[in-house]
Amino acid sequence: MAYRRVDRGPRRKGQMETVGDLVGKVLGDLGLDGVAVAHRIGSQWDEIVGPAVAKHCRPLGIRGAVLEIQVDSPVWSQQLQLRKTELLKNLAEQIGEDAPRELRFQVGYARKR
Repeated sequence: MAYRRVDRGPRRKGQMETVGDLVGKVLGDLGLDGVAVAHRIGSQWDEIVGPAVAKHCRPLGIRGAVLEIQVDSPVWSQQLQLRKTELLKNLAEQIGEDAPRELRFQVGYARKR
């Protein structure tokens, strides 16, 4: 039995995308925009808050326009509350018009990075 090669046309030569970027796009295409925004925030968290702050907190999820953030101590919760305006500005710059408009801090265990 002879096999023959099936011609699938020319190979696409495009920009490589990370799996994280693709996940966000797929979630958006499925109508899960809130989940897509939460995914984008989680994947860019170190850039949004900075690596030193990211060691003490992590985004939990979005409810409406409120981003819930878990913080590892009351001291860090207060510190981030004082920096809320700066954090919201950074979120708007990184995420765009879909960025949360409010932050809510919850003291609990934040995993170490």
